Amino acid sequence: MVKVVNKYETIFIINPNLSEEETAGLVEKFKSLIESAGEVENVDEWGKRRLAYPINDYNEGYYVMIEFSAEPSLPQELERVYKITDGILRSIVIKKDKKKQA
Repeated sequence: MVKVVNKYETIFIINPNLSEEETAGLVEKFKSLIESAGEVENVDEWGKRRLAYPINDYNEGYYVMIEFSAEPSLPQELERVYKITDGILRSIVIKKDKKKQA
């Protein structure tokens, strides 16, 4: 049976009041979760940025983007873990379009 692997990217916003160690721990937690069922291609920490609108009374957050390849079941599990993890303000997982070759 053919194994289906898609490319995704996820962006999540971490509570800005967490310490550097706690923030690094959350980034590593999600990176490890993705690596357990897929392949991390790039981790881009954007750092603290101002939010477009307040979320839970916060005006800024620590942004992280991870690009990865995985089977279609991983994004759903990733979203579930984001929702139950303290310190995550917002998150999104996006499936990247496949590039068409001429």
